[in-house]
Amino acid sequence: MPKFIGGLKTIASVVVGLGLIVSPQFGAAAERSIRIGSFLTTSGPAAYLGEPAKKTMEAEIGRINAGGGLLGRQLELVLYDDGGAADRAVGLAKRLLDNDNVDVLIGGSTTATSMAVAPLAEKTGMPFISFGGAGVIVNPVRKWVFKVPHSDRMAAEKVFVDLKRRGLTKVALLSEDSGFGKAGRDQILNAAPAYGIQIVADEIYGAKDTDTTVQLTKIRGNPQAQALLVWGFGSGAVIAVKNYRQLDMRLPMYQSHGVASKEFVKVTGAAGEGVRIPAAAGIVADKVPAEDRQKSVVMDYQHRYETQYKEPVSAFGVNAFDGVLLYIEAVKRAGSFDKEKVRDALERTRDLVGANGTFNMSEKDHNGLSFESLRLLEIEKGDWKIVD
Repeated sequence: MPKFIGGLKTIASVVVGLGLIVSPQFGAAAERSIRIGSFLTTSGPAAYLGEPAKKTMEAEIGRINAGGGLLGRQLELVLYDDGGAADRAVGLAKRLLDNDNVDVLIGGSTTATSMAVAPLAEKTGMPFISFGGAGVIVNPVRKWVFKVPHSDRMAAEKVFVDLKRRGLTKVALLSEDSGFGKAGRDQILNAAPAYGIQIVADEIYGAKDTDTTVQLTKIRGNPQAQALLVWGFGSGAVIAVKNYRQLDMRLPMYQSHGVASKEFVKVTGAAGEGVRIPAAAGIVADKVPAEDRQKSVVMDYQHRYETQYKEPVSAFGVNAFDGVLLYIEAVKRAGSFDKEKVRDALERTRDLVGANGTFNMSEKDHNGLSFESLRLLEIEKGDWKIVD
């Protein structure tokens, strides 16, 4: 089991698959292994983001080590808990670079922590693969920074396409006062006109708010609103669903890809019925058509994860799966662990089928996912179903 150092609740370096725990500074194993550095949110209100990512990284790195490692070298996961705090994430990233001498950064559970660390990756020339959702992480393109989830703009556009299909063009927006929520709001307001969507209400709730009734009451009283779009993650998104039902609102509700997990379905319960979200195929592997290229990839991941951890996969584990996959395949193509060569190989990623979609990176695109790879899901009878 990982141990905690000092009072920081930082997770010690774990040689996954070998059953060893070593100090980040000592041990012969560190000389023989390739170090994957990660900072994730595994405590606090947003721990649900980091825990499945941590478990996925441990499992996938363990599987690779059990199969002989990567280019004949064992992999070592050095992982710290940032508690969701951007300043803490920066401090831990510096520790990973300066003290732990990692070979790559893979992590960043949130947009805020990823954005805080991105300048450090650029300054030091360290490949960084982020799990953050907002497009601003890679737009504009940063030489050393890549991301695996679909962008917030793409997710918003997926919602807009479905709204138009349903003949709904006037939307009330309720967004979270967080890095993810603010970035998403900006993209929604920017992209809406091109789709003929009019934002007729623009309300904001605090990330730590325990009630959104005031904002939703204003929206309920807006005679123009035809649909409600909630953009946030965590407890605030769940509270919005429950308040929405308590107010007996009849507007169709959409939420962001930040709530793409079975846990969201579980905690919203009956109140969540009918809510639609954009999401990756990885969280609905069993519902992906057999002829889809992603089917075998997402089914294999789902089987391994759920067999080992006895819990359903989530978008946050899916991101970690793709983050490790992108690095592994880049190293193989580069034939080297050299950071510059790995960075170049990441940028040349082509036709790589992952759990989020098929990645095609370029010097102008460090996300590499297509709009078509994003699915639209709806909660029906306590489960997700694919709408589009």
